[in-house]
Amino acid sequence: MRRPTARAYAASAAALAALLTLVPAAQADSTDPTAAAATVIEKVPYAMDSSNQAAWWTPVATYKGRGQYTYFSFNEPGSTAATHRPAIARRDPDGAWSRLPLLDKSGQQAEFADDNGHNQPSLARDGSGRLHVFASMHANAWRYFRTEAPGGDVTDHAAELPDQGVGITYPVVTTAPNGDLYLAARVGSGADQRPGKLYRWDNAASHWSVVATFAGALNRSVYPDDLTVDAAGRVHLLYEWAKAPATGFRHQLSYLRYDPSTGAFADSAGAALTVPVTPDTSDVIQELTAGEEWSIDNAYTGPAVQSAKLTLDGSTPKVAYRYRSADSGGDFRVYYAYPSGSDWVSKTVYAGGQTAAALGITWDETDTKRIYYVTGSGTDRVFAATQSADGTWTAQSAAPGVSADRLAVRRDSDGNDVLYLPDTAHNSLYYGIR
Repeated sequence: MRRPTARAYAASAAALAALLTLVPAAQADSTDPTAAAATVIEKVPYAMDSSNQAAWWTPVATYKGRGQYTYFSFNEPGSTAATHRPAIARRDPDGAWSRLPLLDKSGQQAEFADDNGHNQPSLARDGSGRLHVFASMHANAWRYFRTEAPGGDVTDHAAELPDQGVGITYPVVTTAPNGDLYLAARVGSGADQRPGKLYRWDNAASHWSVVATFAGALNRSVYPDDLTVDAAGRVHLLYEWAKAPATGFRHQLSYLRYDPSTGAFADSAGAALTVPVTPDTSDVIQELTAGEEWSIDNAYTGPAVQSAKLTLDGSTPKVAYRYRSADSGGDFRVYYAYPSGSDWVSKTVYAGGQTAAALGITWDETDTKRIYYVTGSGTDRVFAATQSADGTWTAQSAAPGVSADRLAVRRDSDGNDVLYLPDTAHNSLYYGIR
């Protein structure tokens, strides 16, 4: 059932770049220079296309072997200004970078038309070391590439997916502790509804299958934001709703949990839910507020959700999201949300000005939640916010001296936050670790 929500509105190829010390955010709710953490920033040594920018994507994977490996999927410049070529940049534990282009059936690097906010790649590494990339789909048939074995070429495997010939958008993917993958995407291109589906890669069988249509309703479209898997193998999903067929402004940010051992879906309190859930039956984190309307007008200026990310404290979901309320002066503020009993509680993280559609959240043993966001302007635009015991949020620059305007974050198995930092104005991609 629908649940009420409480809110308080809330490059070097061989070595690391020089260590940089974070500086306080100019417009944070509170600043404490002594709390600044250290970040290592390094430029990825490959040209990035300016189309490499999105809010929903999952373009980072990490793996602990003889050290920490990092994989960045990204768009390289294409043959014309309106095209791009997807690739993977791999960083080895010794700091050496290598490049893996995504190859089409002819053996050439795949090339697609630019479509900012849609045609960006998501990436995961399975338990056998194979890399999987979903690239450049805006209501297109599958564009899926993977390696056959660790270190192999990244080639077209689109024919392996279910739902052939159906338009796919917003693919987000993650790796389960057992090496399987889970993929969430919006499926279909109908004018009356566009549902969300969950897929599973069985690592042992090397096979994709449909888990379920997890969300869908007449006159509504589903926008997947994120997913992750806990130690028990349960899949946690984050998604938004919009008026069909599509819009840049969404509503009713929602959460859903899937247990592969039972096949059951549940809300954050463990209550069973029947899928596909609808806006009325979803576990809604951010309910509609005064003046909020379902609209497909991309000039709509009312209250709306735009971008959200998810992490776990054990098996408990923690969420960062952007919301524009009636009293925010048109700004999308940053909020932190967590379940409390049968409710969700939201706290304001940043309300100092406009933000970009880019977020990250991790759970740290010392800082607990770390929320990453991008301001709408400034020299340093990427910030990391943490919360003190008294509830005060403190933010520092997470990429000092780098004019990154988008981000993604993935926590590695050593407990480090790996930062993916595109600078679209200068066609550059940066790697950060803190």
